[in-house]
Amino acid sequence: MHGLINRTIQCFVRDTYGPQAWDRIALRAGTGITSFESMLVYEDEVTSIFLNACSADLNKPLDGLLEDIGTYLVSHPNTESLRRLLRFGGGDFVEFLQSLDDLPERARLAVSDLELPELELHEYGAVDYRLVCRSPMPGFGHVLVGVLRTMADDYGTLACLDYGEGEGLEEFVEITLFETEYSVGRSFTLGGHIAQPVEGSADDR
Repeated sequence: MHGLINRTIQCFVRDTYGPQAWDRIALRAGTGITSFESMLVYEDEVTSIFLNACSADLNKPLDGLLEDIGTYLVSHPNTESLRRLLRFGGGDFVEFLQSLDDLPERARLAVSDLELPELELHEYGAVDYRLVCRSPMPGFGHVLVGVLRTMADDYGTLACLDYGEGEGLEEFVEITLFETEYSVGRSFTLGGHIAQPVEGSADDR
């Protein structure tokens, strides 16, 4: 697993629950790793060990933890740059959804060896969609639920999201749009301030 993903887990815990929580989790994991380097590559097993340690220490089901990580990725001030990157995908939530097929390729333009799950959007009329996620490591679908729910709010869209599992390594999120202009979305300007990225968590400075 790319270190940037493991670093995201670390920053999520530290920014949300504090550095003491991360210290406990690193100790519980028992790998000897106390901090992840963004540009290194780790065994997938290490990521699983830390996620399970997070789940146990925080007394939170793994799927709920992963969804919270997805929410963190596009809502915390330290991850504002990622939110802005996703907002560039479209002027409204539907255009944003339609841009997700290209997200793994766009991510590799920034980090050449970063392998994100394969994403594939299926449209069923004007309001029903299915976003398919394929990854050798399960759980990314739950992260997507957190990302999509937060981005829907960001665009001011009222949507229903349901997680599901397909065959093999396939996960999916069923998306039903009830109102695309339900509320005023968060402000977004092309020339706005870009906050510190994930790897620049305030606890590390």
